[in-house]
Amino acid sequence: MPNRLIDETSPYLLQHAHNPVEWYPWGEEALTKAKTEDKSIFLSIGYAACHWCHVMAHESFEDGVTAQLMNELFVNIKVDREERPDLDSIYMNAVVGLTGSGGWPMSVFLTPDGKPFYGGTYFPPAPRYGMPSFREVLQAVFNAWQTRRDEILKSSEDITAYLRQASEFADQSETSPLSAETLIKATQNIGRTYDRANGGWGGAPKFPQPLALEFLLRRYVQTHDATLRALIEHTLVAMARGGMYDQLGGGFHRYSTDARWLVPHFEKMLYDNSQLARVYLHAWQALGDPYYRRITVEILDYVLREMTHLGGGFYSTQDADSEGVEGKFFLWTTDEIRSILGDEVILFNEVYGLTPGGNFNEHHLPPGQNILSIVTEPEAVASKNGLPLGQLESTLDEAQRKLFNAREQRVKPGRDEKILAAWNGLMLAAFAEAARDSSLGDQRAETYRSAAESNAEFLLREMRTSDGRLLRTWKDGRAKLNGYLEDSACVIEGLLELYQTTFDEKWFVAARELADSMLQHYADPAGGFFDTSDDHEALVTRPKDLQDNAVPSGNAMAATVLLKLAAFTGDEIYYRHAEALLGALQPALIQSPLGFAQWLIALDFALGNPKEIAIVGEKQSGGVQALLDVIRAGYRPHQVVALGAPDRSSAIPLMLDRTTIDDRATAYVCARFVCQCPTSDPQVLAEQLA
Repeated sequence: MPNRLIDETSPYLLQHAHNPVEWYPWGEEALTKAKTEDKSIFLSIGYAACHWCHVMAHESFEDGVTAQLMNELFVNIKVDREERPDLDSIYMNAVVGLTGSGGWPMSVFLTPDGKPFYGGTYFPPAPRYGMPSFREVLQAVFNAWQTRRDEILKSSEDITAYLRQASEFADQSETSPLSAETLIKATQNIGRTYDRANGGWGGAPKFPQPLALEFLLRRYVQTHDATLRALIEHTLVAMARGGMYDQLGGGFHRYSTDARWLVPHFEKMLYDNSQLARVYLHAWQALGDPYYRRITVEILDYVLREMTHLGGGFYSTQDADSEGVEGKFFLWTTDEIRSILGDEVILFNEVYGLTPGGNFNEHHLPPGQNILSIVTEPEAVASKNGLPLGQLESTLDEAQRKLFNAREQRVKPGRDEKILAAWNGLMLAAFAEAARDSSLGDQRAETYRSAAESNAEFLLREMRTSDGRLLRTWKDGRAKLNGYLEDSACVIEGLLELYQTTFDEKWFVAARELADSMLQHYADPAGGFFDTSDDHEALVTRPKDLQDNAVPSGNAMAATVLLKLAAFTGDEIYYRHAEALLGALQPALIQSPLGFAQWLIALDFALGNPKEIAIVGEKQSGGVQALLDVIRAGYRPHQVVALGAPDRSSAIPLMLDRTTIDDRATAYVCARFVCQCPTSDPQVLAEQLA
């Protein structure tokens, strides 16, 4: 018989709906049961694409003896971390505080009122890796609950107090004037921790750092520092040529298990690919290497092909596993490659480094498995074989096409088809920006524009309540759960980018409505924003996450979009909220720049003398297009752009009282609403922007 998860929409929760464990979703029913029966709570948090979540499920949650123990001793709650980032944040902070590290699956034991007192991550079914078995943990926690109740309750109070104090970090900081010195010192500190051998930051496992790369690109635009450019390019090329990038189908896997970007953890996340698509797009615009343009296109085409709902929403993740084996879909033997490519295999193997012995040898797989990665520069292989580079590239493209088509016949990894507002906002921004880059080609730009508009329509139609509030998640026609701060902030970011692509004011109006709602329902009078709204359910603490992780923190993205709205509207309320946040956090930005990279992006925008550009004219006229060509040339992160026809009212204050000169399309370039002379001359406009 299914348990209570059977009525959920989350694919992750539904995966556990037929476990012998009597799982409950998070809610009043489970909490009341724990209080009534005087039981502690076992809380398990994970997500559908998490490999070790599946492992623990198979080993323990599908095991009848373990399930019976869980059912007798605890009230068991299962949570999808992607649906409930508030619970994930609270209890992850608790686990990190208790153990010094965290991860998923997350295993936390709570008092009946939800206060944590013990936790960890993965527990094996038998003692190994220096860890007790999961059954031993269950029995030990139950015994402690029965015999040392006062000690546990005291510990849970201490941990909860720690969690509340951690969320007050910004409140206790002194606000200081925004300073360019913060950007300089943060850039220096990012450089000090850079992996000069392999690119990126840190050792194994090595994660992409799209926010850090985005910030460094902005600094390069400002400084033209050759050392900075070399660092950026080294990392971008290393990531895209490694096994962490899907060389056949496009898109990045979650992270590299080694320091060299070769062996990935094979899940693919929408949020990674949305941010990396923008980084590679901006790198193409700023640095001019067509390789970055190619990676941008491949990522976006992958999302359209594999991760897009017919209604316009974007799915969340693809699993690491297929047929129960991690990475099986993406691996090759040299015999398989030879059977598909024939004579082309020699050149292909030279570039991609395939060997009969394989480069991915795991005990659960047949020997000789290879992950595709570019190990030899195509230029070197062409020279060695006396081939024109163009001929080799054509051969490789054809080989990739054949292998991709062959791979499509395999069993694909599972896909989490829930649609999350925040992640969709990030992907919306990527498609919207790409759609206005003419170098990608008119047909592709139109495809991307259509995808962005469909997504925005989906979000506003399917995931917004009658009073204009966002919901967190949608699947199979059901939208639910209060939206979080990150949902509002990320969707605002996407809508503002879409407005600057299409200049349809409905997108700007929706963005401003969401921003005003964000200020009303999430702002903390003591400073910053809570992650949850003022009408959210009461939890053991009201979280306020400040640090950027795999996605920007809600507070950092809120600061970013409020600065942009201030530029569009001149409304000081938006600017003051963002300025106060940034001023309070400047010491943290210097000390831990990789953990506050979106904040650095916001601060760079605030200090970058952003241009407020208003264009007056008919959208499709040649004059308007000539001015837009100037505005959209290269990478210009320090500007916002509005466009409207003459003699028409506008919802955008930047457009008020703007007229054409001699009935010709006219551009106004302003900064903090102090404007230069209007011009219809693209050359003069270029000089003003410079």
